[in-house]
Amino acid sequence: MTFEELTKNKPTLEWKQRMDEDDDLFTEENINAANEVLESYINSLKELKDNPNEEEVLECVKKVVISLNELNDYYDYFIETIEREELYEFIIEAARIAGFESEEDITEEWREW
Repeated sequence: MTFEELTKNKPTLEWKQRMDEDDDLFTEENINAANEVLESYINSLKELKDNPNEEEVLECVKKVVISLNELNDYYDYFIETIEREELYEFIIEAARIAGFESEEDITEEWREW
C-alpha cells in the first residue's frame, strides 16, 4: 500500500457514512477536524527522508495521537471502541509505509481514546 492509497481509506470516510446513517457520534466538524489531523500525519511522514529512523516516525505518531486526544476531548469524546481500532490501524499502516515495523501498540504511550 502507498500513502496515496491509505489516504483514500481514512477512517473519516467510514465515519461520514455512519453519520449519514444517523450515527450521532459524528458531526461535519469533528469529522473534518479529524480528517485534517490524519492528513497532517500522512504529510509529516511523507516529509521524512527515505528510510527514516524509529525516533522520527514515533515523533509523527506521538503528534497525531496527541492531536486526536485533543479533538476527542473538544468534541465530547466521539472516539469510541470502533473508532479507536480504525484510527490505530490507520496510524500503524502509515508508519509501516514509512518503513517502521513494530509488534507493539505504538500509540499506547500517548493515547487517551
